[in-house]
This record gives sequence, C-alpha cells and structure tokens, in this order.
Amino acid sequence: MTCETTEAEEQRYAELQLDALDCARRGDRDDLLATMLRAGMPVNLSDHKGNTLLMLAAYHGNADTVALLLDKGADPDRPNARAQTPLGGVAFKGYTAIALRLLDAGADIDADQGAGMTPLMYARMFGRTETALLLESRGAGRGPRLWRIAAPISGAAINFFRAIRNHK
Repeated sequence: MTCETTEAEEQRYAELQLDALDCARRGDRDDLLATMLRAGMPVNLSDHKGNTLLMLAAYHGNADTVALLLDKGADPDRPNARAQTPLGGVAFKGYTAIALRLLDAGADIDADQGAGMTPLMYARMFGRTETALLLESRGAGRGPRLWRIAAPISGAAINFFRAIRNHK
C-alpha cells in the first residue's frame, strides 16, 4: 500500500512547518507548536540554515518552548549549518536559565561551535558573566589548557585567510 499526497497537501505541510518554526522563534504562546508535535510534527524539524525548533526557541529566549521541546525529545546538541548548538546560542545571548535547562538535558558543555569556540568562550567574549559562571560550575573549560589557548587563535587565523581569499 502506498500513500500518495496531492500538491495541495504537500504545500499545506510546508506551511505548517513554517508555522512551527515561527512558533519556536516567537514562543509557543497559543500551544500551536505543542499541538503540532502531538500530531506528529518532527521535534527536530529545522529550517534551511539547519536551525532546529530548539535552536530557534533557545536563541530567542523562549524558556517555556525550550522546556516543551526538550520534554518531547529534542536533541540538545544538534548543530545548525554553522556548527552552532543551542547551548552556544544561549551562551552568546546570556540566557542562563535556558543554559541550565539545556545542560540538565545533557547538552555537551564543551561542544565546538565552529573554529574551536565553545559555549564558555562565547559567554566570556560577550560579557555574559552569569552564564559563564554557570558553565564553569558545571565543568566547562577544564580540558587541556593548550587547546583552550590555541583554538581561538586558529579560528582567528582561519577567518583571516578566508577574508583574504574572498576579497580577491
């Protein structure tokens, strides 16, 4: 038995996916996203940039939506197309309560966010002291010290050479 869908059905599903992403971005105030998830919308749905529902909710500071998604089984470590994870996003923004929720859900505290950067490095770089203290209290940055020094330098070198190459 095969299941065929019409073009109109496929178009409506695409619209529903956009609605789900928008609910994550702005917060699931009307329980629309919760309803969609109960109806079978994939909890790890992502946009064209690889941003999952969880990434969008976390980055935009929607703590209740983050909790909903994690409770439904969202992957706390799924990176977007730029290798950034939800924990990296909230470390950048300074959403400490959401960082705590992600850590409690098993998020990788030292996940590479691209160019060797970690969530702790983002928190420190952008002056998110409370978030940095949380990450440190949970063990962030206790890896080899040489790596913690070399990673930002190598990341800066990579970006410098990319800029030169793209400028030609």
